[in-house]
Amino acid sequence: MSTFGVVLVTASSREEALRLADHLVNESLAACVSFFPMHSVYSWQGTIHHDDEWQMVIKTNLDYFNLLAARVKELHSYEVPEVIALPITQGSKPYLDWLAEQTTFK
Repeated sequence: MSTFGVVLVTASSREEALRLADHLVNESLAACVSFFPMHSVYSWQGTIHHDDEWQMVIKTNLDYFNLLAARVKELHSYEVPEVIALPITQGSKPYLDWLAEQTTFK
């Protein structure tokens, strides 16, 4: 049985989030990608940064997490992009069925 989840990825701009989402959905690595603007405070290479970013919420089959993570790394502008998976522990059967249909990796 497949394990479904959401994968969180931050992008540097709306355009980058849209480009990544298009690739992931087109390649059946994601059923749906939602994203919204946010502000991040983080430490990178010894410096505190304050940046506007876009949080991506990628609905997917976690059986393909390694492929999805590799594709994000390949396409992303960040040297070390955020790629964090959270399992879906409950969900409506029709939605999870749809998610399964959309993420049949080709």
